Amino acid sequence: MAEHESLEYGKADFVLLDNVSTDEFMANLKLRFEKGRIYSYIGEVVVSVNPYRAMNIYGRDVVEQYKGRELYERPPHLFAIADAAYKAMKRRNKDTCIVISGESGAGKTEASKYIMQYIAAITNPNQRAEVERVKNMLLKSNCVLEAFGNAKTNRNDNSSRFGKYMDINFDFKGDPIGGHISNYLLEKSRVIFQQEGERSFHSYYQLLRGAPDSLLRSLHIQKDPTAYNYIKVGGQVKSSINDGADFKAVADAMKVIGFTGDEIQTVYKILAAILHLGNLAFGVDGDVTLIQSTELVSVIRELLSAKEEHVEKALLYRTVSTGRDVIEKEHTAQEAGYGRDALAKAMYERMFCWIVGRINDIIEVKNYDARVHGKNTVIGVLDIYGFEIFQNNSFEQFCINYCNEKLQQLFIQLVLKQEQEEYQREGIPWKHIDYFNNQIIVDLVEQQHKGIFSVLDEACMNVGKVTDEVFLQGLNVKLAKHAHYTSRKLSPTDKTLEFDRDFRIRHYAGDVVYSVVGFIDKNKDTLFQDFKRLLYNSSNPVLKAMWPEGKLSITEVTKRPLTAATLFKTSMISLVENLACKEPYYVRCIKPNDVKSPLLFEQERCRHQVGYLGLLENVRVRRAGFAYRQTYPRFLQRYKMISEFTWPNHDLPSDTEAVKRLLQGCGFDHDVAYGKTKVFIRTPRTLFSLEEQRVDMVQRIVLFLQKVWRGTIARMRYRRMRAALVILRAYRRYKVRSYVREVNRRFKNIRSMKDHGRHVKWPTPPKVLRKFEEALRSIYSRWWAWTLIKGLSAEEALQVRAKVASLEALKGQRVDLGLQRAWEGNYLKRDSPDAASSFTLVSSELQRKDKFMRILFSGNVRKINRFHKAEDRAVLITDRHLYKMDPLKQYKLMKSIPLYNVGSAPFAFYLLGRRAPQNPV
Repeated sequence: MAEHESLEYGKADFVLLDNVSTDEFMANLKLRFEKGRIYSYIGEVVVSVNPYRAMNIYGRDVVEQYKGRELYERPPHLFAIADAAYKAMKRRNKDTCIVISGESGAGKTEASKYIMQYIAAITNPNQRAEVERVKNMLLKSNCVLEAFGNAKTNRNDNSSRFGKYMDINFDFKGDPIGGHISNYLLEKSRVIFQQEGERSFHSYYQLLRGAPDSLLRSLHIQKDPTAYNYIKVGGQVKSSINDGADFKAVADAMKVIGFTGDEIQTVYKILAAILHLGNLAFGVDGDVTLIQSTELVSVIRELLSAKEEHVEKALLYRTVSTGRDVIEKEHTAQEAGYGRDALAKAMYERMFCWIVGRINDIIEVKNYDARVHGKNTVIGVLDIYGFEIFQNNSFEQFCINYCNEKLQQLFIQLVLKQEQEEYQREGIPWKHIDYFNNQIIVDLVEQQHKGIFSVLDEACMNVGKVTDEVFLQGLNVKLAKHAHYTSRKLSPTDKTLEFDRDFRIRHYAGDVVYSVVGFIDKNKDTLFQDFKRLLYNSSNPVLKAMWPEGKLSITEVTKRPLTAATLFKTSMISLVENLACKEPYYVRCIKPNDVKSPLLFEQERCRHQVGYLGLLENVRVRRAGFAYRQTYPRFLQRYKMISEFTWPNHDLPSDTEAVKRLLQGCGFDHDVAYGKTKVFIRTPRTLFSLEEQRVDMVQRIVLFLQKVWRGTIARMRYRRMRAALVILRAYRRYKVRSYVREVNRRFKNIRSMKDHGRHVKWPTPPKVLRKFEEALRSIYSRWWAWTLIKGLSAEEALQVRAKVASLEALKGQRVDLGLQRAWEGNYLKRDSPDAASSFTLVSSELQRKDKFMRILFSGNVRKINRFHKAEDRAVLITDRHLYKMDPLKQYKLMKSIPLYNVGSAPFAFYLLGRRAPQNPV
């Protein structure tokens, strides 16, 4: 089933509907459309509803979501079906095709473009130039073909008016190497006529509204579409198309593809010539038919690079060969007008086919040898006109609807065939499902001798005047008893049909009334040989190449050309055979309303399309036996967490046994069947129950995984932190060791140095060792000091201690402390011999009295009192006291202070009268 979408968006796969009914199908389709889910599945078929608005679901990020995924791993999308076709082609070496069907305006062309873009986006991983060139060509070709093959209709602004089938060739690596485009039944009648409210092909309006003035002048045309009869009907139709911008885009695309300047110019000339042809008017002068607007003949001659007299003659005369005689038969005005219109349609069709052929010449695989390069595989993309029912349905609508009958037949057959083959391959009993087999309608159209095409061809081959009424009479005779055919003659009371004009066919998509008016002419598709010779003899080589049969001489007898019906029937049979030999993938497009509204979902309109597209039958076929099937490994991968026997991994003999044990444990064994490689589930309820159990378990698993992951993250963070700490410690140890080694290296021989290492520069320490360095420097300083004083005598040591003490006490108080000389200490005894006896007597008396051990200092000082009066004094310092004496009175004691009351030397001097000693310490 399609995953990652909740049930608020409805069932992503219609196979999972509780009840298979039209009402439930429509309700689910409407819900998904209103919720913006324009894609749904029916098994492996994509159902696409045209949103009529731009949607941001085709970007590069979305491409990456679907790249390499299985079909049901992501929500329904065109990219999923494109990736499935690409994988089948690449992995299994199979040719595949994507068939896009639906009515006009359902979004088929846009779907084909998105598929092409996806295939281009997922290939070419190495940006190889050749692969990139081929991809660019394939994408650009879409732009060109839309310009010349699409038109605005009442139902669609960009309706494909031709069928297109594109083969994309891939090499063994899965890279695109080329392609081929096949086109079917261009609606060339649109060249000369459009219904009210519609336009001709885009190319005309792009040329008129987007070409530069110089180009328009060279083509003798003007910008106003209403000036030309062929496109006048749709000339003033408003649309969302920007013709001016599209002209430039198409011109650029043609250059990128490889069209030369002359070739592009020839295309413009043909378009202009057709516009001028439509304005040609014929008159009658007696029995002679004349061209009324002769100046246009000269313009047409110039554009077609032909001679003027040849152009005029081809328009007014028909050359007939009767054996040896050649007769020129003059046209009536009506015949001349018919010939002119036939020429215009034929020129446009030849130009279109030439453009397709030119693109094929450029993009087709060249010089590819399977023996050297590997097998060449193909993905085909079919974008063909959808089933059409208009007010007036003519030959083109008949062919288009026949084409859709063929494709519907192929779809039903292949879907049934695939289902049956899968059940047989897996050994599951097949239950037959009734469905509408439209083979009877296909036979009604194409059966030999009895089919409508055969009756039409017979009518065209009759001798004499053949009319559309004769053709209708032939149908009434041969198909009178056919259940799907009727006309007014066969049903006289049916007033919706006109006598001798209408017939009705009951198609698989509904009843369609066709008007036989124009059937004969369109089937004959007659173009006089004179026109073919005229264009073949053009001096323009590009135009000449478009008409190779013009080289036949007038008298040369040729076979009757095949009719348009025969050619189309043959091409359709060939197309169906081509698709049948490939592995098909389907996109079924639905148009939600006729007013191109992104909000409106018309129930009956959509119900009709669901009916004729056979979508409900497709669901029933898919649900014939079982609603869901999946390979054992993938089923186990999705649901193994439900069972304890399979989570996280099983130890059973095989995945098949593991799936059986899982389903038995859940109680669903009665609702499943076991194939050889797949498990089949009968009802959607079982699958929904499995999904609900899975959702519950996933939440628990997620919580468990979150817990485990958070623990893992914490442990990782812890290990990183621990590792960082280990590294930090190791680094610190390394820095410490490096510092210590460097200090050891620098101070290794300081004992033998004269200054004991005072000149050695200390290395810069790491931050962690800054305090250690301070301590180390302190140790070194102490060692250095110890080295200096260890050889001193006791007296010298005493001197040093005194000097150090003075230095610490008087630092900053005196400039010179006399550190360079020996200190005597007792200066009064040394410097005053006359007074020495008096001082000695006084000091001896003080020693006896105060019991001091020794004299530390003595000396004369000068005292200055607060009145600035100077007086001489003597100071005696012992190990117990400080004494102030008067030297003029035999050193009489004036004051005695115990040393423990003296805080500092400056304070002592203050006590002595703020006078520094004359003999410095």
